[in-house]
Amino acid sequence: MIDLDFDRLGGLLPAVVQDADSEAVLMLGFMDREALQRSLRTGRATFRSSDRASLWTTFDHIVSIGVDRDRDSVLLRVHRSTCEPGELLGFTDAVDWSAADADAGTGSDTESSLSGRRRSDAAFHC
Repeated sequence: MIDLDFDRLGGLLPAVVQDADSEAVLMLGFMDREALQRSLRTGRATFRSSDRASLWTTFDHIVSIGVDRDRDSVLLRVHRSTCEPGELLGFTDAVDWSAADADAGTGSDTESSLSGRRRSDAAFHC
């Protein structure tokens, strides 16, 4: 197994999950060593719950697992076998940059390109 840096976040790695077909980001979860090992063994994405009390599994097939340069986060590309027609997936809410505080470091280019986005612009449908 690749030497990953589980120490940076107290034993957890951020795990971005991306749809292998549409390339949409579906979710962000966290994996510890046990969750990663189970994912590798079963081919299904397994995560550590936020309270660290349990593991949970989702997505039916991991296509690939990428590791970032710092080896402290992973990208899981997955195929979903179940998806209801019209179901919204991924990140479904967009930031309303028009209401953002200018002192928070929001550049005018970013603000103008993202203002006015609708909920459906931030997600994709099955």
